[in-house]
Amino acid sequence: MTDIGMIYLAASIMLGLGALGVALGVGILGGKFLEGSARQPELSSMLQGKFFLVMALVDAVPMIGLGIALMLIFTRT
Repeated sequence: MTDIGMIYLAASIMLGLGALGVALGVGILGGKFLEGSARQPELSSMLQGKFFLVMALVDAVPMIGLGIALMLIFTRT
């Protein structure tokens, strides 16, 4: 396999595993949010704010991976 092929393979694995990890994390986070809201409905507004904050932070991980993957693909040394 050529060097270019290895770069494409590394970038695709980076993007795929990053997306998989975020999907699992947001799924677990959403489930816990619904569980907490069902258990204590009076705290749902506070939980919702924290949920969106943490979800945005977790969702930033694949964006960083996308930037690194694009840098790997489009820069030639």
